Amino acid sequence: MGTALVYHEDMTAARLLWDDPECEIECPERLTTALERLQQRGLEQRCLRLAAREASEAELGLVHSPEYVALLQGTQALGTGELQTLSGQYDAVYFHPSTFHCARLAAGAALQLVDAVLAGAVRNGLALVRPPGHHSQRAAANGFCVFNNVAIAAKHAQRQHGLHRVLIVDWDVHHGQGIQHIFEDDPSVLYFSWHRYEHGRFWPYLRESDADAVGQGPGLGFTVNLPWNQVGMGNADYVAAFLHVLLPVAFEFNPELVLVSAGFDSAIGDPEGQMQATPECFAHLTQLLQVLAGGRVCAVLEGGYHLESLSQSVCMMVQALLGDPAPPLSGPMVPHGSALESIQSVRVAQAPHWVSLQQQGVAPVLSPSPCSPEGRPSPLLLPGGPEFKAAATQDVAALSSLLDQLRLNPTPPVRTAVALTAPDAALALPSDVLCEEGSAAQEETQAWARPHEALAQDRALTALGKVLYLLDRILDGQVSSGVAVTPASAAAATLDVAIRCGLSHGAQRLLCLAVGQLDRPPDLTDDGRNLWLNIGGKEAAALSMFHVSVPLPGTTGGFLSCVLALVLPLAYSFQPDLVLVALGPGHGLRDPQAALLAALLRGPAGGRVLALVDEESTPQLAVVLARVLHGEAAPNLGPFSMASPEDVQALMQLRGQLEPRWKMLQVASEAGGPGSG
Repeated sequence: MGTALVYHEDMTAARLLWDDPECEIECPERLTTALERLQQRGLEQRCLRLAAREASEAELGLVHSPEYVALLQGTQALGTGELQTLSGQYDAVYFHPSTFHCARLAAGAALQLVDAVLAGAVRNGLALVRPPGHHSQRAAANGFCVFNNVAIAAKHAQRQHGLHRVLIVDWDVHHGQGIQHIFEDDPSVLYFSWHRYEHGRFWPYLRESDADAVGQGPGLGFTVNLPWNQVGMGNADYVAAFLHVLLPVAFEFNPELVLVSAGFDSAIGDPEGQMQATPECFAHLTQLLQVLAGGRVCAVLEGGYHLESLSQSVCMMVQALLGDPAPPLSGPMVPHGSALESIQSVRVAQAPHWVSLQQQGVAPVLSPSPCSPEGRPSPLLLPGGPEFKAAATQDVAALSSLLDQLRLNPTPPVRTAVALTAPDAALALPSDVLCEEGSAAQEETQAWARPHEALAQDRALTALGKVLYLLDRILDGQVSSGVAVTPASAAAATLDVAIRCGLSHGAQRLLCLAVGQLDRPPDLTDDGRNLWLNIGGKEAAALSMFHVSVPLPGTTGGFLSCVLALVLPLAYSFQPDLVLVALGPGHGLRDPQAALLAALLRGPAGGRVLALVDEESTPQLAVVLARVLHGEAAPNLGPFSMASPEDVQALMQLRGQLEPRWKMLQVASEAGGPGSG
């Protein structure tokens, strides 16, 4: 089960044949540069390469009218003047004699990818295509888009594979109004789009791109629009949108397949979007999506017009699809005030339709944001104009610096290592998971163990030596993540040593997520270097901004709210360089819950996670954790069930106490942030 890369060089044939500053940015180099970068990084070689096929007329007819398909077919015989005249009948479109062939290949590539994933030939993949598709209508090209590749793929997944729930995530900087219109009354497809909106002043200038456009008829609530009303949105804003809007709704929807309209004009340096999200952010977003639908994620390229930013972002996404850890996010994790306003407006608009938002205290009452101001909105930035040139150059230095940073953080040679007490368990592990036999030096282990009576026994001391050895290998960059089994009687003492050893051996900020009967070490100080979060405490309490306890929720919905609205926002705010996940005696987590926690916590620390598992847990738990830390999908949590009133109250109380310090917890705009006001 690997990652597919679907491509065909014929998709580079179509190009602009006349002078049109608006359209010239959609060029063949978008594909060739991205593919070259994938090859340079050794990523293409790790994928299953599939040559795209043309979509049939019947497949195109899943979305488009026969008349429109026939019109496009006729463009193959038109001269340049006729092509230019026909192109002028549409908004931001150009045709070439090869357009029909290229567009059929683009749609066919998306279909091939879906078929490969749903047949189990691969786990996930990327279709590297042009022309893009998400603006295309049933009978009209629009915004560089000819056939609606992702919409066709969704219909195909339903018709040919019998799927009942498909999630489409559109992170292109433009609203994919084509996809929205195709599925707006269909409750079997959940469409999420964030997009530059600026209260209707940005292309495509549609009122239905705002947050209160939530679908129609039986599809009410299955269209989720998140409008960005300012430029400059960055990593914190994008991650906050996933944690506070997309993921709660997506888990409740429980998709069988995730399709990504992967437009990278929402990345730093792109003149269309003028956003600040760095390439590694898209690795994090991809990882967050991989916990859905059993990891069945099919990404299809949409926009992206800054060639370096596009190609680097594509590489980051493919790395995540391959299971590599995402590099840590750069910059402060503080959402903009304008982003918080948008996020809250979406939560309010969607609350009547989703229990997952209601149980987070969102009042289901809509206050529409203002419509577009008077007068003609500003047009698309034209490549020949001064605004475009300024936007294209303002982030070049920042992007170059970020790329240098990424080169300084290579992926560790070993992705996951385990120290197991039951040798037979290793048989269930992927072949490239390292079964660690090493141990820390006996003198070092004894020195760390000396203050703890529980570590005096030989079994506990042996297990501690393996934990210390794994920890050192993670901190020195030889191993990305690890799992170690510890005796139940020594679980608390082993965790105490792991925290102290981690902080003394190079971790600047250490997040400890302790689940079960594990108390915070009494002399651990609130010096800003460690954040202790206990799930399974007797009551919800923030004893300090670095010492948080919450009871283990009793339902799926309560558990998800705890993870998405508390654990992950804290983790991303804290920006640790090491995460310890300790599952102690009586932790009470089912294996899928523990696996989801581990999978989601790979992100904040760049994959540096060490999981300590009480040996009295289920025999397969250590193996399940090793597999998800290795990049495999977490098992399904099962049916969604609403959180109890007590769990809702505990979560809201904690969030209120912690928001002033940890900004990723915020979902309301009053708290502000950079660029607020």
